[in-house]
Amino acid sequence: VCFLSGGLDCSISFVSQVLGKVCVHGRQKEILSVLVPHLTDLTKSDCIWQRMCWRLVECVPDRWMEAVVLGLVQATPGADVLSRLLGNLVLKNKKAQFVMTQKLLLLQYGHTTAVLQNLLGYLSLDGQRRPLLVKVLQELLETWGSSSAVKHSPPEQQQYISKAILICLSHLKEPEIESCRQELLAGMMEGVKCHLDSSLPQVRRLGMIVAESISSRINTDGPVLKFQYEDDDEARELKSLLVQTPPFSTVLSLPDDDRNEKADAALPPVSEGNQQSHAAAPVTPDEESDAELDSDDDLVPYDMSEDKELKTKAPVYIRDCIEVLTGSEDVDRWEATVKTLESLIRKNPAATREVSVELAKILLHLEEKTCVEGFVELRQRAQVAVLTTDPIPVAEYLTSQFYSLNYSLRQRMDILDVLVLAAQELSYPKSHGKIKNSGAQKPSIQLLSGSESSKDWRRIVDERIKSKTRRFATGQSHVELASGPNEFNSVAGHFFFPLIQQFDRPLTTFDLLGEDHFVLGRLVHTLAVLMYLAVNTVAAPAMGKALLELVWALRFHTDPYVRQGLLSCISSVLLSVPTEHLLEDMTGELLEAQSWLGDVMEKDPDGDCRRLALHNLLLMENLKKKLQTVPS
Repeated sequence: VCFLSGGLDCSISFVSQVLGKVCVHGRQKEILSVLVPHLTDLTKSDCIWQRMCWRLVECVPDRWMEAVVLGLVQATPGADVLSRLLGNLVLKNKKAQFVMTQKLLLLQYGHTTAVLQNLLGYLSLDGQRRPLLVKVLQELLETWGSSSAVKHSPPEQQQYISKAILICLSHLKEPEIESCRQELLAGMMEGVKCHLDSSLPQVRRLGMIVAESISSRINTDGPVLKFQYEDDDEARELKSLLVQTPPFSTVLSLPDDDRNEKADAALPPVSEGNQQSHAAAPVTPDEESDAELDSDDDLVPYDMSEDKELKTKAPVYIRDCIEVLTGSEDVDRWEATVKTLESLIRKNPAATREVSVELAKILLHLEEKTCVEGFVELRQRAQVAVLTTDPIPVAEYLTSQFYSLNYSLRQRMDILDVLVLAAQELSYPKSHGKIKNSGAQKPSIQLLSGSESSKDWRRIVDERIKSKTRRFATGQSHVELASGPNEFNSVAGHFFFPLIQQFDRPLTTFDLLGEDHFVLGRLVHTLAVLMYLAVNTVAAPAMGKALLELVWALRFHTDPYVRQGLLSCISSVLLSVPTEHLLEDMTGELLEAQSWLGDVMEKDPDGDCRRLALHNLLLMENLKKKLQTVPS
């Protein structure tokens, strides 16, 4: 590639237009994979070629500038190479500045981490461009701390912005941090609040990681924020972006013709003396040790071989368990009661039914007195045992307490978890499958005819042996599926309808349609599971109709977790309600839901919501095909 012929001056605007035209038609990879390695090598030590590269990009028309800049950012092997090729283009061209500081960072999120490192590293490598780096960081923090952006943008875009913030922080110097410390602190506090309020775990963890990183940079001497989250590969990758990596020294490979023209530098020979390892000098032990002075041989250890651990006897009656859980000060007895309560409840169903509501109330308010391993699981299993033993009164109590005052959000979500687990247990058969062997089939003889004309005598002998062999085939064992009445059939309404009745009634300390949207998401998912488990029950049509009305009322909710639950509700209705009831009682609701599902599949920012909407549309299409194949 040479733009000068015979040492004469010439314009390269035509070449710039060709480059822009090729890139705007989607051929950046083809042309830049050849052009960038040449220019990288030529501009390494020649300032004339650097100026020519700058002029080449500056002369690209504005309508094609975005394609060229994006292609160069993606094709260059590092920020230092990009700086040599572009120069101060971001300061001279408004279109390039918009693309590099706005569009690639705030409006798009499909680029790789290497592209972000190239772009932000380019802004940091020149003193005239560094104010743009600080400005970009402030705009990224403003977007990261916007509650509207957190609610309406997909998690992938939020992760992309978080990576850009961490890379910007890695390039900032101490005077620059000092000049914008208050802005960074305000953006961090606002952003971490919005992220922790999100119902999506990955969004909350992003907020924690970014807040920790900002706090570590602005509070180098004082205390910093510290959160508890799972430290997996994704978290470690995000944290590694805060450490600035040295600029790339790798040069893209040139074509074979040019590579052969360049001689490789010879490596200096390694002397044999350097390859030999020196043996370590032996260490002489110190004979004058003071071990004898500190000897404890005169002390005789106490014999504890016959000591036995004292075990506290657990209660054997349900009422004794209630007494221990409510008033006993014996910690060991309390711990033993918690561990054995579930088994006692299942062994004594009659005694449990006498005090079922009281026991459910105690377990709902039970707090951990000592450090009992798996306390939350033990308490939950005991609650499920009580609910499955006496479903109707306990379900009525728990569902009424879900909308009562003076309960924490954790207790309300515990109620939902217990209802789901109990419904699963009631809807499944009690007995497990038994393996039975079918009667042995009659002996069968397998005859393999041999080819007498073949000269392979070994094959002929083997086939004759097989033809004389009698093989007995035994019947295959099969699992007899467990069968039994669906105990959830008669109690499904007691689980479902009290939960769906009062979702739109705000309380003093509990507002599902307001700030407690995470509990609303859990409630909607719980209703979807209960609807799915109510298949073939009498209450399924009424439950399905009520659930579709709930979906229609909340379909425009801003929280993606809630929308995912609503889409799961539609799936449960389509799978659990009989087809004839869907057509007779819910035709209008299904048509409205189908229209909404189409909008969600095309426009929803959350990927899981789009996937669930597509799944529901396929279910509806399969249902339609099934109806068309049924003879009238």
